[in-house]
Parts: sequence; structure tokens; C-alpha cells
Amino acid sequence: MIRKIALSALTALCLATGGAFAAGGAGKVTDYDFSFEGPFGTYDQMQLQRGLQVYTEICAACHGLQYVPFRALGYDGGPHLPEDQVRAYAAFYEVYDAEIDDWRPATPTDYFPESGLENAPDLSLMAKARAGFSGPYGLGLNQLFRGMGGAEYIASVLTGYNGSEKEEAGALLYGNDAFGGYLSMGPPLWGDDVEYEDGSPTDIESIAKDVSAFLMWTAEPELNARKEAGFIAVLFLSILSVLLYLTNKRIWAPIKKGKASSPAE
Repeated sequence: MIRKIALSALTALCLATGGAFAAGGAGKVTDYDFSFEGPFGTYDQMQLQRGLQVYTEICAACHGLQYVPFRALGYDGGPHLPEDQVRAYAAFYEVYDAEIDDWRPATPTDYFPESGLENAPDLSLMAKARAGFSGPYGLGLNQLFRGMGGAEYIASVLTGYNGSEKEEAGALLYGNDAFGGYLSMGPPLWGDDVEYEDGSPTDIESIAKDVSAFLMWTAEPELNARKEAGFIAVLFLSILSVLLYLTNKRIWAPIKKGKASSPAE
């Protein structure tokens, strides 16, 4: 019975995996390496800071991060900016304050602005999405087995423009291999779009990976903490399982020994 259940589960998993790869076959998503992948991966603080710079100078003109508070930029496991830098960064933005019925400079307790255009999605939500590479139902199998997630999808889209264009209903569309079709958003990166103080590479792929890592952090800012908690839980359960096994052996050993020495046996 157990063997049949195991075979059925394995068959269902294979069919689900096949469906996920087939559904995502329209676009070409590159499996980039990121430091936060795997059970022991963590965010690269310097990469997150570079990604914040790319977002601020390029992406923020159209896209927003309305679910991310400015104070999160100072959290451990994130960009970890000093408190004064977080306040200074927040002050670059303005938020509407209903109490004074006017606009004021943002503070660390406020949130990033929402997208400036109706057709520009919130980037933290895009990073959280899985549909572009794990099937339309979000099975997440590529994320589990290949380490491919929202960061890979965004980086692939940013580097996936193939130069083709077409016009539909008076709008110019741009071909993108990762999207598997045409996008209304033109290529946002051209290489050397930003200048890093630490001298890191500024080619298109490097910039795309930096901002993708930052956007993945905005989608899952507690990733490091969850991994640490999961590791501790697995370690605790492993030790508990060993103790329970040894306790069980100790309790039943006399009974089994008595049965073995019984004349009826």
C-alpha cells in the first residue's frame, strides 16, 4: 500500500514538473546565480545597496514599491543603511499627509510611493510572482529544484530585449525573449547607466542582477530570518527524533527480551 502511494505521488510530481516547464517554455529565463539561493543562502548587503541605487536612478521614475517602508532599508539582512542615511533617503520623496492636508517630505516610517503609471506594476509584487518560470499555477518547482525565482525572471526580462519592435493600436512594443513576446516597456538598461562608488561592473547583466536582487529582497525581506528559523527547527526535530528512537528502544527492550526467552516462543 505504501509503495503504491509513493509511486502515485512520484508520478503526480513528474507530471506537475513537466507541465510547469512546458508552460514556461514561451520565455527564455536564465538561471543566474544569486547569493540568497539555497537553504543557507543570504542576501549580499553590497549588492542590495547597488540595487537600491539602480532602482532609485532608473526604475523609480515609473515603478513603485508601495508595500515597503523606508525604515526597512536599515534592517539587518537588507541594505542595512545607517539611520541617518535612511532618513536622508526617505526625505527625497514626498507623501500626502491627511492630517495637514498637504504633501510633506517622507520619513522612515512612511512607505515607498506606488507606481507612477497605471500600466507599471509594483516591482516587489513582480519579484514575488512565479508565473513566468514555474507554470501558470505557481507550483514553484523551478524555484525548489533549480533555485530559479523572481530575481531570475526580472534579470532575464531586463537583459532579454532582442531589438525587434512593432506597433499595435498606436503603441510601440518591444520584443523580449524572456517575456516570450512583446512588452510596452522599452529597454530600461543600456550599460553604464549608473556609476557605483565601489567600482563594481556596470554592464547590463551586472546592473540587472543587482536591481533584481534588491527587488527580491523587497518581496521577501525576512528571507534570512526564515532560513535561520527553519534550520534551527530541522536541527531540533532531528535531535528529538534520535532521542525518541533511543527512548523507544529502551522502553521496549525488556519486553522484547522477555518474549524471546519465553517457552511459548
